[in-house]
Amino acid sequence: MESSSVTKIIKATAQELEPLSQLFNQYRIFYKMKSDPQAAKNFILKRLEQQDSLIYQAINQQTILGFVQIYPSFSSVAMRPIWVINDLYVDVDARNKKVASKLLEHVSQQAKKHHIFNLQLATAIDNHSAQALYTRLGYRLNSQFKHYSRRI
Repeated sequence: MESSSVTKIIKATAQELEPLSQLFNQYRIFYKMKSDPQAAKNFILKRLEQQDSLIYQAINQQTILGFVQIYPSFSSVAMRPIWVINDLYVDVDARNKKVASKLLEHVSQQAKKHHIFNLQLATAIDNHSAQALYTRLGYRLNSQFKHYSRRI
């Protein structure tokens, strides 16, 4: 990858399926999941076809540098829509070049445009660089609720 500066951020379509799914597979590997390029491709294709997530890509010319995947949801208490930023990943060669910042800034702009109540995200406890980025961009650690999960 020659240059890693973002030239544009675009909403993903099936036309970018191959490079996007490859980057998604790398994201899963980052989180200690087994590489499965075909399953990654199928998963992303299904999200695009069913339109149950929003995926934005940071592009430099024709190269995808990173992506963010958002799952729309609702806050029952606020009775307003929220977006869960479930996935954010930047290619290893494009890191420390503000790609993630630009993706998250774009998400914030789109959220304002669509009257989204708030943005939620989570990261691994030991992912200190991501935590620093989120804090720098105005995200705050939720001290009101403890979030639990149960694997089925």
